[in-house]
Amino acid sequence: MKISYNWLKQFIKIDWTPEQTAELLTDLGLEVEGIESYQSVKGGLEGVVVGEVLTCIKHPNADKLRITTVNTGEENPLQIVCGAPNVAVGQKVPVATIGTVLYSKEGESWTIKKGNIRGEESHGMICAEDELSLGASHEGILVLDESCKVGTPVADIFDVENDHVFEIGLTPNRADAMSHLGTARDLKAGLIQKDITLEFITPSVSAFHIDSRTLKIDVDVKNKELAPRYCGLTISGIKVETSPIWLQNRLRAIGLKPINNIVDATNYVLHDLGQPLHAFDAAKISGNKIEVKTVPSGTKFTTLDGVERELHEDDLMICDAEKPMCIAGVFGGIHSGVSENTTSIFLESAYFNPVSIRKSAKRHGLNTDASFRFERGIDPNITEYALKSAALLIQEVAGGEITSDIIDIYPKKIEDFQVRLSFENAKKLIGEEIPKETIKRILTSLEIKINNVTETGLGLTVPAYRNDVLREADIIEEILRVYGYNNIQVTEKLNASVSTSSRFEDHKIQNIVGNQLAAQGFLEIMANSLTTPNYTALSDQLKEEHNITILNPLSGDLSVLRQSLLFSGLEALSYNINRKRGDLKLFEFGKTYHVYNDKREEFKHLTVFVTGNKNQEHWHAPNEKSDFFFLKGTINALLERLGISRYVETPMNNDLFSEGLTIGLGKKQLVDFGLVKKSILKHFDISQEVLFADIKWDAILEVIKSNAIKFKAIPKYPEVRRDFALLIDENITFESIYKIAKQSEKQLLKGVNLFDVYQGKNLPQGKKSYAVSFTLQDENNTLTDKQIDNIMSTLQKQFESQLGAELR
Repeated sequence: MKISYNWLKQFIKIDWTPEQTAELLTDLGLEVEGIESYQSVKGGLEGVVVGEVLTCIKHPNADKLRITTVNTGEENPLQIVCGAPNVAVGQKVPVATIGTVLYSKEGESWTIKKGNIRGEESHGMICAEDELSLGASHEGILVLDESCKVGTPVADIFDVENDHVFEIGLTPNRADAMSHLGTARDLKAGLIQKDITLEFITPSVSAFHIDSRTLKIDVDVKNKELAPRYCGLTISGIKVETSPIWLQNRLRAIGLKPINNIVDATNYVLHDLGQPLHAFDAAKISGNKIEVKTVPSGTKFTTLDGVERELHEDDLMICDAEKPMCIAGVFGGIHSGVSENTTSIFLESAYFNPVSIRKSAKRHGLNTDASFRFERGIDPNITEYALKSAALLIQEVAGGEITSDIIDIYPKKIEDFQVRLSFENAKKLIGEEIPKETIKRILTSLEIKINNVTETGLGLTVPAYRNDVLREADIIEEILRVYGYNNIQVTEKLNASVSTSSRFEDHKIQNIVGNQLAAQGFLEIMANSLTTPNYTALSDQLKEEHNITILNPLSGDLSVLRQSLLFSGLEALSYNINRKRGDLKLFEFGKTYHVYNDKREEFKHLTVFVTGNKNQEHWHAPNEKSDFFFLKGTINALLERLGISRYVETPMNNDLFSEGLTIGLGKKQLVDFGLVKKSILKHFDISQEVLFADIKWDAILEVIKSNAIKFKAIPKYPEVRRDFALLIDENITFESIYKIAKQSEKQLLKGVNLFDVYQGKNLPQGKKSYAVSFTLQDENNTLTDKQIDNIMSTLQKQFESQLGAELR
């Protein structure tokens, strides 16, 4: 939001520097993000003075040049060579003296220097209108009024505006400050806190009067819930033309382009008082009647930007007796606005339902200065005052007469808010006791009325325009921001309490798992919970009727809450793959949202994505593709870290995967993981394999809470390792060897490991060689050679008898 300092000083005559004022506004919560200098004429015409032409003779060496002497108020007149055909003795003219910097329309600058033109010295320049950026004419020099005093800065004659503009990062709750009036109101409160009391000046409307009642427009508000207050009047005999310079300068300073005096006047009041207005050409209002209502869905309407829009049944419209004229509070229509031929207008000032305006603005993709204010909530009690102020301004800049009574339809007054403030609660929240008199002074400066005072607190009435101050905590925040956050002392004593929490807290378990995945080279992602409803068509597991739909979505692609974390993860993979980052290991903690039997439910998940190579390309290691077993190892390691070991793996029945497994424990499904179907990957333009694991986080948390953790001492006695090189049939798996070994020796056999597999030369057809290690340990004694030999002999016999194995 842009705030002009000169404009602000119309409300409060402060003589601070812009930097001082910006600092106070920031302390008050209106954060000034930057200060820009504004000049209505670039350079401010500095160095340009009024001169009087004393002599004017033809240049001896040029037919079209004149040699003049010009009095600029200095001791000696200046000799200036001029090429303008209209220069003459006795004229008062603008003279750019030596050293003056002038600017072209394009912003290019040049400096006036002492020159020699065709053999004659020239000590300045007599300027044309366009050379001073005061107009477009270059037919001759600009001749000033004879009454202008020689030596007067030309900037004083043309009211060159020099201003500073604050760029304020306004928070959405501060609708009351979205105007120069609102900003000045806060500034006044801040100054009072610094014991500086200045008069607060608001625009006077005492001159407003009705000239006649010759143009009456009837108003019928059919939807009073969407338009709680609607005011209007007619003005006749106006002349639409360019606005006066002062008005143009005010608007240009805050970044607005002047259009014409009527539109500029309404824009001025909008940024002056915070009340949006709209002017309709009265001649274009059919039936001399205005109806404020909704229209049937699908009705076509062309807005001021020339775009034909299809209206929604909930859009509030300003209509005449035949047709819609304006989307209320958002955007006017192309056929009802003010044009150069307009001679009478109906001026509207209203308070519209903020939710309705926001929905209409978002629905049509429109964001105007009016909708920006209406949808945040304006002051419902300034409506008539702003209408009168605008009417007087229009009369000033465009002439005309007030030709109707003020129409003010306000059936149910919007009341101020009643809030109770406890001094004790204020002390607790602020952390410091602010004197009661200071609190009362701050509240009064903010126009919050004190109804009653007790030893314990205050009964307050908050004006309706402060729709963000509804609770005691809001009142305390208002006190604190005006008192000054920087004035709150940091206490020397720090109070803290130690809270007991379970080691199974969700965030703690997330940190454990997240750290383990990060240590394995995985990166965490955070995807949007909003997604497109089209993804339900990619799987039979997801149903459209289970979608939770957003009532007011930003777009069709973000209109439902996600039922699966797979698709948002695939979007991230696709984005990275398209940017030549194809080796990815990602994980995400997130929720899915569903409607089951008219009941909304949400579930937490941890998802893991793997695609491309396991590790980054390196000269010392070959590229190795991520595969199903890599993902399985990652999942098994996670479960083991969480103390979950006795689970069951079963084939998966899920059409998101081409192949995969489900890990379960009892009746609980813990993990689905496997290879994502190619048809789904194709939808995201992914051509490489993607491995995906969906870990049901709620089930994981439930399981680990019931897990009994057992501890035992580290054995004192050493382990012993023995190896077998087994020649076996090629269809025998390591799992068979592992099970036979564990069944044969349950007490002392601690580990079985396959460390080499060989198939090829020097082996019989259909055979392979497994090199298997066996780790033996007695936790109470040192193993003897006899015990070890007996165990290994038993294992050998079992492998020979059950698997037909031979020792190599």
